[in-house]
Amino acid sequence: MKITGFSFVRNAIKYDYPVVESIKSILPLVDEFVIAVGNSEDGTREMVAKINPDKIRIIDTVWDDSLRKNGRVLAVETDKALKAVSPDTDWVFYLQADEVVHENDLATLKSDMEKHLHNKKIEGLLLKYNHFYGSYDYIANSRRWYRNEIRVLKNLPGLHSFRDAQGFRIDDRIIRVVKTNARIFHYGWVKPPSNQQSKQEYFHSLWHDDEWVKNNIKQKEEFDYSAIESLKRFGGTHPAVMQKRIADKNWEFNFDERKRKYSLKYKLLHLIEDITGYRIGEYKNYRVMK
Repeated sequence: MKITGFSFVRNAIKYDYPVVESIKSILPLVDEFVIAVGNSEDGTREMVAKINPDKIRIIDTVWDDSLRKNGRVLAVETDKALKAVSPDTDWVFYLQADEVVHENDLATLKSDMEKHLHNKKIEGLLLKYNHFYGSYDYIANSRRWYRNEIRVLKNLPGLHSFRDAQGFRIDDRIIRVVKTNARIFHYGWVKPPSNQQSKQEYFHSLWHDDEWVKNNIKQKEEFDYSAIESLKRFGGTHPAVMQKRIADKNWEFNFDERKRKYSLKYKLLHLIEDITGYRIGEYKNYRVMK
C-alpha cells in the first residue's frame, strides 16, 4: 500500500503558517510528500526544501492572482500538487498548510486505509476537526465551523479539489467516505494578532476584488479575537511537532466560555445539537457509508 501526502503553500513565513509542522506530522505515514510551492517572497521554498529532501518533492508553481472569485486559486494549486502524485499511489493524504495530524492518530489512519483499500464502495476517509482560535487553549465550537472533512482519498481517476479547496469530488459527484477517529488540528486562527490581521486582509483578497476588501475589511494593526461567538477550552494534547511553536507563543488571549454570543435562533439550534449530536442544516460535501 503506497501513501502520498500532498499540499500547496505560498508565503508561509510571511503569514505564519505552520507548514513545516504540517508536513512533518504525516511524514512517518507517507511514502512521499508532494507540495506545490507558489511564487513566494519570503524564503518559503528554501524552508520546505530543508525538511526531508528524501521524501518531499517540490512542484514550483506561479499563482494566477486573477482567480479571486470564491477562492478558486486555492483549488487550482491543490490540483497541481495532486496531478504530480505518482500514478502507483493507492491513497493520497491532503493537508493544508495550517493543518496538523497528531502522532497518536497515525496508526488509526493506516489501519483504516488498509481495511478499506480493496473496498470499491469506499473512496475516502472523513476526519474530525479541532479548530483552534485565538490561542492554543481554545477550540471554536459554533455552527459556522465545519466538524468533519475528507483528507484521505483513494487515488482515483477524476479526483479533483472542489470550490475553495476545502473538499474534493470525483468528476461532478460527491465522494463516498467512512468516518475515522483521527483528527485534524487546524491552527489557521492561532497567530499573533498582527499576523492574523495581515493574513485576513490577504486571505479575503483570494475571494473578492479590491473594492470589496476595501469596503468590508477594516484596516487596523491587530486582529480582534474577542469578537468570536463561542469557544470551549481544549483539554487534550497537541501534536508533538507543534510543541516548540506553542512554547514560543508571545501573546495572551482569554475567553469566558460561559458567554455565548448567539441569536435566539442559534441558541435553539445549538441546544438541539448539544442534546442530540445532530447539526440541523450541516453542509456535507460527501456521503458517509455504513
